[in-house]
Amino acid sequence: MNALTWEQRERVIALLDAASGDPGIRAVVVTATGKGFCAGADLRSGSATGERVAGDVARMIRLGAQRLITAVLDCEKPVIAAVNGTAAGIGAHLALACDLVIASDTARFIEVFVRRGLVPDGAGAYLLPRLIGPQKAKELMFFGDAVPAAEAARLGLVNKVVPADALEAAAREWAERLAQGPTRALALTKQLVNASLDADRTTALAAEATAQEVNMTTADANEGVASFMERRTPKYLGR
Repeated sequence: MNALTWEQRERVIALLDAASGDPGIRAVVVTATGKGFCAGADLRSGSATGERVAGDVARMIRLGAQRLITAVLDCEKPVIAAVNGTAAGIGAHLALACDLVIASDTARFIEVFVRRGLVPDGAGAYLLPRLIGPQKAKELMFFGDAVPAAEAARLGLVNKVVPADALEAAAREWAERLAQGPTRALALTKQLVNASLDADRTTALAAEATAQEVNMTTADANEGVASFMERRTPKYLGR
């Protein structure tokens, strides 16, 4: 069920970081194989011997689950989650941190922490209220019930639900559309939307103006304006 190990987490973080810095990469898809997308953290691999020192758990969460979610949120390319099965705990938060979420009709999302007597981590209490509001977020986190894909779409956790055998094609279609877009403009748009959830109006509008100023220095912005004036389809190069 793809329980997340330390090695897997570090590899995903490294790949997302590499995607940000590689102009040849213009969209990212996060998906999995088998019956599950990610069943949560692999608790067995995290068992440690010896005395636990105050601060150890907070440090582990900060450098582990939170780094993973932050890597998705801060990736400078649009990130699509293609959720092929159960997404539980940090697996659910990994999917929900992505910019767009396509789910198989067999997918489920589970805030599993309460079932283990744990507090949600991996930015769950940050992400979920911003997607569906605080009261519905509390319901999912308090009870830990599985949310089927269709219900997740109704709540606003998922952009689109497709048959299981169409998931890869649907994710590829969206990724290819994004890869043909103005990559830097998309990155700046992503930053603006994410930051706006925590900013006041004055700060948000100032950030918007600055982003547009930066974006107007890109080749794609010039191409977009020129193609409009020349009444032709733009050809964006991601630069």
